[in-house]
Amino acid sequence: MSINRVNISGNLTRDPELRSTAGGTQILSFGVAVNDRRRNQQTGEWEDVPNFVDCVVFGARAEPLSRFLSKGAKVAIEGKLRYSTWESKEGGKRSKLEVVVDEVEFLSSRNQQGGQQYGQSQQYGQPAPSYSAPAPAPAPAPAPQYSQSPVQNPPSADVYDEDIPF
Repeated sequence: MSINRVNISGNLTRDPELRSTAGGTQILSFGVAVNDRRRNQQTGEWEDVPNFVDCVVFGARAEPLSRFLSKGAKVAIEGKLRYSTWESKEGGKRSKLEVVVDEVEFLSSRNQQGGQQYGQSQQYGQPAPSYSAPAPAPAPAPAPQYSQSPVQNPPSADVYDEDIPF
């Protein structure tokens, strides 16, 4: 048995590109930058090293998703890896490893690009909330009285990325 699942989160490196095949299938492609943290051998300092991941969405979800994505948007992606090879126009062999996207979660709003999170993240593919007028409510029953115990917050932890060994 083998497992082919990918979960990444990062920022879009470019605006998405929407195109269609001759058969009418829509294809949305975009890139996501994901940072890797490594220790510099010369200085001993920790550095963020970017990895650039190509992502692709096929079918009916491609066009609606293209309207919500733009360069700099922070997203979480779930999908599977796909390896492709082809002959270039110059006659050389080319290859590429990309993520075929199953789920996209928006981690920044369209007005807050660059990684700022907002109240609630939205997941593509989930039904939009319905905003219709509420039905008239029946006469309210008296609310039961419960004693409330104080909410306890866990103690703050002083753990930093540098302390994690991987």
